[in-house]
Amino acid sequence: MRIALVQPASGSGQEEPRNAEQALQWLQEAADAGAELVVFPEGYPGPINPANSFDAFGPLCQRAAELRLHVVASRACSARGGHGVELCVIDDRGEIAGSYLRTSPRGPYVYRDIDAWNFDYVESDTPPSVIQTRLGKIGLLVCSELYIPELSRLLTLQGADIIVYPAGGAINELLPGWRTLVWARAIENLVFTAACQNLYGGEEGVGTIASPEGILAANTGEGLIVADLDLGRLRYLRETKESITFPKPYATIPGLLEWRRPELYRALSELSRD
Repeated sequence: MRIALVQPASGSGQEEPRNAEQALQWLQEAADAGAELVVFPEGYPGPINPANSFDAFGPLCQRAAELRLHVVASRACSARGGHGVELCVIDDRGEIAGSYLRTSPRGPYVYRDIDAWNFDYVESDTPPSVIQTRLGKIGLLVCSELYIPELSRLLTLQGADIIVYPAGGAINELLPGWRTLVWARAIENLVFTAACQNLYGGEEGVGTIASPEGILAANTGEGLIVADLDLGRLRYLRETKESITFPKPYATIPGLLEWRRPELYRALSELSRD
């Protein structure tokens, strides 16, 4: 599977509608690069700000079908008196194969902090589930849900081949830890991971594609981030048991998912913070 992350110089406020047209251009560029799966940032092509109203998904679905691409796209949607953040997988027929509404943290959250978003966030109570596609099983999480290991593990236990973490932006001083976690989630779950973000005004981006054995591609600036994902290698790492041999035929500990002992972790779901 060849994946292309899009890290765009995104429009916001009155300039946000231009993201819809630019998204179509990004799809063409990704197709020219041989991509099969294209991932846009959180809230892109939108609209992410409820003050704006435009149809980005209709043309996006049509172009995905024309180019035979799978696409992860995002927008805000109405939810219980506020708005949720939705990620959708558009398949290569131009149909929405599945979606996910952000669950964590509970609202309110940072979406009122900058003008690009500016809405009252309401969390979903529906846990994430993998989306089966011709390419494989795709897991969706939003932005800083990267920091919640249980969500990634839940998708892994459903057989995710890749988990994507489209981010909104304004990560700034958190970037070193953010990039570390993209790879950490891949290592601990024996899964491919990918993160990208909107670039608002020249900031540095988080764009990273990781395997359990290393960083496959990374870029801090505007553009495409492309990598080939070897699903056969992923199966090997999941099915192989660790052994003490030299040189080691792997660069991570294989078979980790068989180490799970859920009876030891039951307290995780029973304990709560005051």
